[in-house]
Amino acid sequence: MERHIDEDLGNFNTDLLKMAALTEIAIHKSIEALKNQDKKIALSVIQDDQVIDDYENKLEEEAILLFALHQPMAKDLRLITAGMRISTDLERIADLTVNISQRVLDIADKPSLSSLDDMVKLAANAKQMVKGAIDAFVKKDPEAAKNVILSDKESNHLRNLIMADLVENHIKKNPAVVNQAVALLLVARDLERISDHATNIAEDVIYLIRAKIVKHHLDELL
Repeated sequence: MERHIDEDLGNFNTDLLKMAALTEIAIHKSIEALKNQDKKIALSVIQDDQVIDDYENKLEEEAILLFALHQPMAKDLRLITAGMRISTDLERIADLTVNISQRVLDIADKPSLSSLDDMVKLAANAKQMVKGAIDAFVKKDPEAAKNVILSDKESNHLRNLIMADLVENHIKKNPAVVNQAVALLLVARDLERISDHATNIAEDVIYLIRAKIVKHHLDELL
């Protein structure tokens, strides 16, 4: 027999997935803007961010109503609390894509620096982590979520390589490219933070399915 809460939970879940899809699009577009130094795409990411912000507000309102009207327990409660945290991470990921797009506007007309190659690898890893985390949520797959969490080390490694290259081979050697190099340093930081938020989402998936908090306990995943 269908419960009164099921329809409202379904709407909450659907809106969360719509927000996730829009966030994935924002990541893809910001990375394309970075790779191709495309101002038009970068501007579209910035302009579309408000829609994702609106979804976060809508999900918060839906969660409050679910608590107020249904007093959810057990798995339903985990879905709502995990969903609220996931929506927050999605909104922050979207904000980071805006940051990246703004940096593209700053450097689009300047010569490319060598660090951009590793930047593309970092961007691909961050994008795959977000996709993997969202897929893990959709499929309710804790093992897929675990793989996302373990992928974060690669993003940290690539960020460190990029930062070292920019400082040692560009900032120290050629003052003329300092502004451009600093912009890319910020992009590397933002891409690594996207990976961190994907990790948060994956941790929430494990909490949702297994009722187990793994944040700060990576050793329990190994």
